[in-house]
Amino acid sequence: MTETEIRAEYKRLADTIRYHMDRYYNDDRPEIEDSEYDALMLRLKDMEKEYPYLVTKDSPSQIIGGRTKREAGVNVEHDVPMLSIEDVFSREEVLSWVHEVKEMHKDAHFCVEHKIDGLSMSIRYTGGRLTLAETRGDGHIGEDVTANALVIPDVAVSLNGIDSDIELRGEVYMSHEAFDRVNERMELSGKRPFANPRNCAAGTLRQLDPSVVRERGLSMFIFNVQRASDPAYMTSHHEALKELEKAGVRVVPSYLCSTDEEILQAIDTIGGKRGDYPYDIDGAVIKIDEIAYREDFPAGSKYSAGHIAYKYPPEEKESVIRDIELSVGMTGRINPTAVFDPIRLCGTMVSRATLHNQDFISELGIGIGRTVVVYKSGEIIPKIKSVVAEKNPPGSGVYQIPAVCPVCGHAAVREEDTADIRCVNPSCKAKLTRRLINFVSRDAYDIKGFGEEYIKALIDRKYISDIADIFRLKERRDELVSDGIIGKEKNTDKLLGMIDESRKNPPERLLCGLSVENVGRTSARTIMRHFGSFEKLMAAPVSELTQVPDVGEITAVSLYEFFHDEGVIRLMEDLRSLGVNMETGDTESAGDAFAGRTYAVTGELVSFANRNELVDFVEKRGGRVAGSVSKKTYALINNDVNSTSGKNKKARELGIPIITEADLLSEAKE
Repeated sequence: MTETEIRAEYKRLADTIRYHMDRYYNDDRPEIEDSEYDALMLRLKDMEKEYPYLVTKDSPSQIIGGRTKREAGVNVEHDVPMLSIEDVFSREEVLSWVHEVKEMHKDAHFCVEHKIDGLSMSIRYTGGRLTLAETRGDGHIGEDVTANALVIPDVAVSLNGIDSDIELRGEVYMSHEAFDRVNERMELSGKRPFANPRNCAAGTLRQLDPSVVRERGLSMFIFNVQRASDPAYMTSHHEALKELEKAGVRVVPSYLCSTDEEILQAIDTIGGKRGDYPYDIDGAVIKIDEIAYREDFPAGSKYSAGHIAYKYPPEEKESVIRDIELSVGMTGRINPTAVFDPIRLCGTMVSRATLHNQDFISELGIGIGRTVVVYKSGEIIPKIKSVVAEKNPPGSGVYQIPAVCPVCGHAAVREEDTADIRCVNPSCKAKLTRRLINFVSRDAYDIKGFGEEYIKALIDRKYISDIADIFRLKERRDELVSDGIIGKEKNTDKLLGMIDESRKNPPERLLCGLSVENVGRTSARTIMRHFGSFEKLMAAPVSELTQVPDVGEITAVSLYEFFHDEGVIRLMEDLRSLGVNMETGDTESAGDAFAGRTYAVTGELVSFANRNELVDFVEKRGGRVAGSVSKKTYALINNDVNSTSGKNKKARELGIPIITEADLLSEAKE
């Protein structure tokens, strides 16, 4: 590779890792599994070894991924930095590190411990009594969560027999039982359940209300003495843990080892039982027991000295497929889902996984009654990895998606050059339901109060057979009241009023609500700004459609074919006759102060009610808002200009100004 290519590859890799660090540490919503993240980090480290000049202070290999959060409480500086542990992925790497230690200290011993998958917390004790609990944050500054720590049963408020000053570090986690209980309550109250125990534990510890922490039932293991005024606790790690246990502290399970064989056996023992523990682990930590020896093996600014973490491969389990369910999306695409015997993966019970399409099913050889290996992508989304062929029952075969729609019974065909099988019936009830649910949603036509249950009931009772029928409902007002589908007079009139008011919506909301393939809210707005009316849009050839910013040939063809369908043409005529707004009025423009400018936005808003309102403000003045920062970005809008967010860092790297909403409003007046 050329020098330019090397730097470009390194930057792409570093940016990708920073993004996933932010999702894992700060948003508690990882998108890839640990093994994928680890592979990215290994590639980055390899590049840094080969090209040391690429390493900077803010390289992902040099920093900890967490940051403090406003909602968690008062920030506090750590007395002892709360750094990470360097990961290794093979037994050979473990032994290489052990041998390096023994070359310098032949009498060294090692503790092998469970690496609990939770959220790190340090606790300071003064005179044997708890005085402060703090989260890791960025490793140097964390959040004061003392009030929350006091309601965690495993946290000792005072230490029996210890009257000196000591700081302990441990892992706050949520047991499988507590997690299942919390998610059951979330579902009963209509709230979104947590993805896994770690996310739930992290979100809970950062709560401002200790009663929520108490109710959810967090647990904690102590795994290290950070500092102690009594030197007895800073000699042998294993002995220190034993003394802490006597003092009423719940310490992490561990094995004291001397030889290579003992260390590997401990790793295997922990790994072999990880499916049986009442909590999640994601590895085994190997520590030098003699604390004084640790400083001879510093690991840098990101990792603490004297220990490594062996990471187990992603957890996988076998299960038997009992059924394959088919559903139909709003474009008619048939979506297969495997239903298998329930298994626990990464702390949650799972029994379903998407099968994507027929190619995926055929390639893996998936069939009802067959045993499959299941894992979780990003430790969140269940996925099928493979079929255990030797366990295939006699007579079982590879599943074939039927050539008929599972909802309406009409023909289903595979589209040319794709793996998708779609129902071709334009009147399919499933397609209609999904299309109408999309149409009334907040991101599309935004008819407030028009929920999914109303859509389904109105279709079942034959009040609605297409989008235009929504605007005819007022003609059947008395029937609706009599049937009670929406409720009594007050509720019915309220919804009908919302529908009537929605006719004035800007035309981009109508375009977004029509479910044109590849056209979302942002592209719909751009398209309508360009054409100004549906009449011009529907008359445009593909060549003109591709001239619209961000509209490629695939989207252009989708638009052209959609608006040249006879049924759609009749629908648009119908909507026009019902008074639905189809033109961008003169009032849409507020000048050209932002003409030719592309903005990006991040952080909390103050002057605008929501992101869409800000986007409208910019676009009415000739500008546009992109979802990410690039060389084409004119400015990044963020009220916290000193934030270390990914977008702020990207803007600084590219020399793009970071402005506040106040700056934006001021520029609009110039």
